[in-house]
Amino acid sequence: MSLLQPSLVETDADLSELNTLRLPARARRLARPVTLDALEQVLAERDPAESLQVIGEGSNLVIHGDLPGLTLCPAMDGMALVKEDAEFVWVAAGAGVHWDDLVAWTVEQGWQGLENLSLIPGTAGAAPFQNIGAYGVELSQVLEQVTVMEVASGRVTHFAAEECEFAYRDSRFKSRDRGRYVITGIELRLNKLPACNVSYGPLKDHFAHLPVEDVLPAAVRERVIAVRQSKLPDPAVLANAGSFFKNPVVSVDKAGQLKKSFPGLVGYEQPEGIKLAAGWLIEQAGWKGRRLGPVGMHSEQALVLVNHGGGTSEDVLALASAVRRDVWERFGVSLEQEPILLP
Repeated sequence: MSLLQPSLVETDADLSELNTLRLPARARRLARPVTLDALEQVLAERDPAESLQVIGEGSNLVIHGDLPGLTLCPAMDGMALVKEDAEFVWVAAGAGVHWDDLVAWTVEQGWQGLENLSLIPGTAGAAPFQNIGAYGVELSQVLEQVTVMEVASGRVTHFAAEECEFAYRDSRFKSRDRGRYVITGIELRLNKLPACNVSYGPLKDHFAHLPVEDVLPAAVRERVIAVRQSKLPDPAVLANAGSFFKNPVVSVDKAGQLKKSFPGLVGYEQPEGIKLAAGWLIEQAGWKGRRLGPVGMHSEQALVLVNHGGGTSEDVLALASAVRRDVWERFGVSLEQEPILLP
């Protein structure tokens, strides 16, 4: 006899509120386990031949039609201080914790490390999947370990940050081990003393008058939220999946050639080359604020694809294709979609 309450596994579940682009879709079966035991039970009762998808709050998804098989939405809750020493604290969070709730809680304690990642939509479990980042900081810089359950065996294991194979918006969970594990929780190492990173443009200018030791996490969080709200639409108000394209990295030579033709080109030095601002490229290609049917690129931030109402996945993919084409024709730069396409 199953140990699960019947309500934990829904059939023919509506997913329109579980993706922030609000695309119409349904899941054949949907489970939202709140404990490791419940997750283990769901996986044990699953037919190995049944397809499996894992989602969080759907803030980085393009759901392309109904999802077959089993869809998992890990809902493990809770945030806690694990340990501390003179310099650092280690905190843990369940996969289902809303990411910005975690950021807010750590900043309220005066701990430094997550403030630049304020207001990013999604869950704590989804954060390491794509190594979220913003305003000069990536999750990989503060992550201690990820707790996962192996789908095939139900075995719980931990991966230290260096084992997660983090890259720009990427990890082993998104690439070579995609579908092998379900992320159930994370642990972070944060600073007790302020060491805020305000090197990114809008932050650097705002805090330029203060010595580094006087730049506190709460002030950085407040500024990050203000900047994000001035540029990015709230998914609860205007359906979107955040940045729709990754910032492309090109060679120094390629960036130099582009700079000659386009003096306003926005780019940042990286170890592997120059990271270009995809939003600037899209705006210059004429797509800022432009619509294609019910979907379009946002009028304040050209990098964000929005659903004005009634848009489908076909509409989204058609717009994305048109934007990529025009950017390529103008700059010879290829844009890569950031949200995951399911199924």
